[in-house]
Amino acid sequence: MAIHKKEEFSQKEQDLAAFAKALSHPARIAILKMLAQRNECICGEIVDVLPLAQSTVSQHLKELKTAGLIDGTIDGPRSCYCINWKAFEKFNSEFSFLFEKLKTTNAKCC
Repeated sequence: MAIHKKEEFSQKEQDLAAFAKALSHPARIAILKMLAQRNECICGEIVDVLPLAQSTVSQHLKELKTAGLIDGTIDGPRSCYCINWKAFEKFNSEFSFLFEKLKTTNAKCC
């Protein structure tokens, strides 16, 4: 039986990993780029642009929303999504701090 060791890591480490996981698929990157260009998007429009089935796009949108990277509203059959810029600013700051710390700690390696 597998034992989850996730709780052994800090909340910040878990949050950064969840953010990275949410960005780990090229379709999600494409969705985020599209949302940034339009500042708001309807799910159907995303499906028309991406080479993926509607159900697959919906699953990617769900992953992005669960990670807090996008906000969405459902109005009948239409779903509107936009980027949660506060979440991106938070993670940008935390990743920058992490990278700087790693670089400073091990700058002389190799």
